[in-house]
Amino acid sequence: MLAATRAFFAARDVLEIEAPLVASVSGTDPALAPIQVSHAMGHGYLLTSPEFPLKRLLCAGSGCVYSLGKAFRSGERGRKHNPEFTMLEWYRVGMPLDQLIDEVADLMGELIQMPRPEKISYGKLFERHLQLNPHTASTEELQSALAQHIEFDSAISDRVELLDMLFGVVIEPTLHEPVAIYDYPADQAALARVEPDASGQLVAKRFELVYRTMELANGYYELTDATEQAQRFASDNMKRADLGLPELPVDEYLVGALEQGMPECSGVAVGFDRLVMIATGADSIDDVMAFTLDRM
Repeated sequence: MLAATRAFFAARDVLEIEAPLVASVSGTDPALAPIQVSHAMGHGYLLTSPEFPLKRLLCAGSGCVYSLGKAFRSGERGRKHNPEFTMLEWYRVGMPLDQLIDEVADLMGELIQMPRPEKISYGKLFERHLQLNPHTASTEELQSALAQHIEFDSAISDRVELLDMLFGVVIEPTLHEPVAIYDYPADQAALARVEPDASGQLVAKRFELVYRTMELANGYYELTDATEQAQRFASDNMKRADLGLPELPVDEYLVGALEQGMPECSGVAVGFDRLVMIATGADSIDDVMAFTLDRM
């Protein structure tokens, strides 16, 4: 599967690069917990993904690039998670998000014989399963919908958290056939652009591919504005403080690179071990990894 992946990108003139495993800073996303390490130059972090190094190369004029290697996230251990895992991530210069979804489907067809995915917006998916509009529903409506399915802390009022819980509890377990979900709520943009959809609703230009109830890919129409990127880093750290999490240093190298200019592009990250799980029929990530945290 590794060889087939490299052949896939070689045929499309996408350059493989080796991203560093350790950096002086990490991503600020409150949902991710980086692993801090000591090294010859002091302290740093094992990268949670190769995203920032790849984007710096894009700003330097590399053209389309990909990385196929290790990534690390603390606290992620379970049937579909290991703190060390293999991530495939690539960026296509000049390619709109819809075409990237098609390219992801092409690769999945070759590697795991996945059928072509249904493309559906986040809003229509919620309307299909929960009969509510996730962009306009009130906090009370989201809490009420969730209460019909599970018991939860009624003090939870964060919209993103409530929507994530509804998706994870009600929708994702039904997604056995491949689905490419696009146009997320604007407050779930992460590092994607926010733009109006056909109805004028502001949405995050990103997608997720779910197959056999597992998220396989997460892609963005990439943010290229350095000022907006710096603001999102600051916003992430404010959320981390609100959650009682340590604030993390901002990647000023990436902000500086964006100031020099990043080309219009779309990018996507794929959990490669999950593809191997599907290809082999494995029920646990442990079954497709020679070395896991408790076997070292």
